[in-house]
Amino acid sequence: MEIAAKIILSKGRDEAVRRFHPWVFSGAISRAEGKPVDGDMVEVCDYQGNTLGYGHACSGSIAVKLFSFGVTRPGDDFWYRKLSACYQLRKDTGFTGNHQSNAYRLVFSEGDGLPGLIVDYYNGVAVLQAHSTGMYLNRMHLAEALKRLYGSGLKAIYDKSAEALGKSGAYSEGDGFLYGEESVAEILENGHRFQIDFINGQKTGFFLDQRDNRAMLGRFAHGRKVLNAFCYTGGFSVYALAAGAVHVTSLDSSRKAINTLEANLSLNGLEAERHESVVDDAKTYLTGMPEDFDLIVLDPPAFAKRHADRHKALQGYRYINAAAMKKIKPGGFLFSFSCSQAMNREMFISMAMSAAMESGRDVRIIHHLGHSADHPVSIFHPEGEYLKGLALRVE
Repeated sequence: MEIAAKIILSKGRDEAVRRFHPWVFSGAISRAEGKPVDGDMVEVCDYQGNTLGYGHACSGSIAVKLFSFGVTRPGDDFWYRKLSACYQLRKDTGFTGNHQSNAYRLVFSEGDGLPGLIVDYYNGVAVLQAHSTGMYLNRMHLAEALKRLYGSGLKAIYDKSAEALGKSGAYSEGDGFLYGEESVAEILENGHRFQIDFINGQKTGFFLDQRDNRAMLGRFAHGRKVLNAFCYTGGFSVYALAAGAVHVTSLDSSRKAINTLEANLSLNGLEAERHESVVDDAKTYLTGMPEDFDLIVLDPPAFAKRHADRHKALQGYRYINAAAMKKIKPGGFLFSFSCSQAMNREMFISMAMSAAMESGRDVRIIHHLGHSADHPVSIFHPEGEYLKGLALRVE
């Protein structure tokens, strides 16, 4: 693997890298030996020229994202060894060879030491999403490594990087297959069946991060009337109905998402008479909804994608949570989430407390929720914990 430049850090600015934090900010750099461009592989050194690690050059305030620490230079087998380590973690945590579940996140960016890369595995289809130019430029090497890793267990590899790269201003040749061709995947998750439209769906097609939270909701749903707001393709709705909810209302602003949800209900043989689909704005519906729900799920898209948006986002989260708390039946459960990376867990809890005060209800935290084990977070990169959730009891 060719090194385009050496990045020399200023004296005293190497502590974060020595603690295995994968980001090098532009303000920490003293000089560059060479002229790296976005996506080039670079060697990062301390002010004395000692090698600290290797990564991809980036444009913006994060100048380098490190994928290898130490003096050993990444070789030709590097990507395969990294993906093999990712696979081993999923094997050790029960995600591979699981007869009840055949979909999981194989690569979770910084959490797996591969910043800028997401790979989701859907029952033989790997969906690759590059969030950095460097990972995108290596997509064919990554595809070869995936083929070697899975062998006959891999039917197709789909590159879905265009939208993610476009948001960062980076170049993409457009989405498409890197290997094989499968238009739709069907997966099992904890015994439930889901159709995955990874080509047209949001992100890579399915929100695998909510696996454990969907299972927990199933344990609360029996005999309850459930509202699944921001339902997307209906993961929580399927779990609730399968667990014996008396009725589930699935709410989303997208008719297309609702159509996929209804297909997933049919796929699982769930009775249509226990389910209602509503296409509406969530804030409008929550404000005027009936007061007989005793389990409500709030799983909105990210309200804050940048730190500058946090105040406005907090108001949005507080509004929908207060509305739900005001209308839920006494003794009901509220599962509330935020997938905004810019908002930490303390801020989210503070928001929930503010919403509870506004509602005038007695609210208790039953569980703290997050993403499942196939979304590991590096202890040296706590920013990777983007999904925050609370299971609340509202009296």
